[in-house]
Formats: sequence, structure tokens, C-alpha cells
Amino acid sequence: MMIKRHANLTLLITALLVLCIPSKSNAQNFAAKTNLLYDLTSTINIGAEAALAPKWSLDISGNMNFWSFSNGKRWKQWMIQPEARYWLCRNMGGHFFAAHALGGQYNVGHVNLDFLSFLGDNFKEFKDFRHQGWFAGAGIGYGYSWILGKHWNLEAEIAVGYVYTRYDVYECAGCGKKVDTDREKHYIGPTKAAINLVYVF
Repeated sequence: MMIKRHANLTLLITALLVLCIPSKSNAQNFAAKTNLLYDLTSTINIGAEAALAPKWSLDISGNMNFWSFSNGKRWKQWMIQPEARYWLCRNMGGHFFAAHALGGQYNVGHVNLDFLSFLGDNFKEFKDFRHQGWFAGAGIGYGYSWILGKHWNLEAEIAVGYVYTRYDVYECAGCGKKVDTDREKHYIGPTKAAINLVYVF
């Protein structure tokens, strides 16, 4: 019975992959990507993009960290970011404008984020306290995709928007002693920065 279920699942996945293959060799209907900026910070990330029309595409990306360090530092988070894109020339090449949503959770403590203090005073607290909560928001952006070859693109994007977060504050990375509960913040500023290495199918 278990073998039959695995066989059916394999058939279903294969059928879906076949449907994603472009009908013409020069069409660019689907892409997989990774954000090199996140890769530099050891943030696990992956993205995918599908063409919806000659000038429209849907991009979705996700990233996560699950790091706990021996010196009491903690950086755990996940985020998902779906995005609609309008391409000025054709999809997956050249200039584009985008609108995205984002959401996720975080558990971060005893990490020095003073370099982000220009985005708001809240980042200074991460050095001495652990913050655990969720966030959601939306933004608009601009980007450009350089076609490097038949299957490879390099893509850059910057976006700004609004994020709402609600969180609890703890004394240390491992303990459960709460300092404050149910805090909320409203953030306006950069919501996306990406330099994506893209493989186009």
C-alpha cells in the first residue's frame, strides 16, 4: 500500500514538472533562483518565478535561519514573500516593477544589529534581549534582470514598504523569563534587497 502511494505521488510530481516545461525552446516560462545576498549570511533561501502573460510574472521566495550559537546568540526566523511583477519589455528580462506581500516569524537574541539602527531604534535592543514574534507587510519595488545566457540570468531588486510586527521580549537567548509581552511595532523602509542568480527553464 505504501509503495503504491509513493508511486502515485511520483507520477503526480512528474506530471506537474512536465506541465511546467516550456512548449517552445526560446520561451522563458519558469525560473528557479537564489538570493546571493542571503547566501553570504548563511540564510537558506530559494525562489521560483512563473510567467503568467507576456509582461506579467509571479515570483515567490522564502528564506530561513535556525542558528543557535554557543555564546548565547540566537538567530531563528522564516519568511515567505510572494510578488507580482510587471515587465516593461518581456517577462524575465530587462526592467520590471513589482508589488509584494511578506510574512513570517522570528526568534532572535543577543545579536549586535546596531548597524541597522538607521532603520529604527528597536534594532539596538537585540544586543541585550531576545525578541520572539511574527510579522506581516507589503511593499513595492523596482528591478532589472540581465540575460547572461540561454538559461542564466542575474537579477537585482530593491523594494520599500510597510511591516507590522508583534512580539515578546525575553531576558536571554535560552531562558523563558519575559521582560515584556505583546509589544507591537510599525516599520516603514526597505522590505527587499536581492541580487538573484537565476536559472531559466
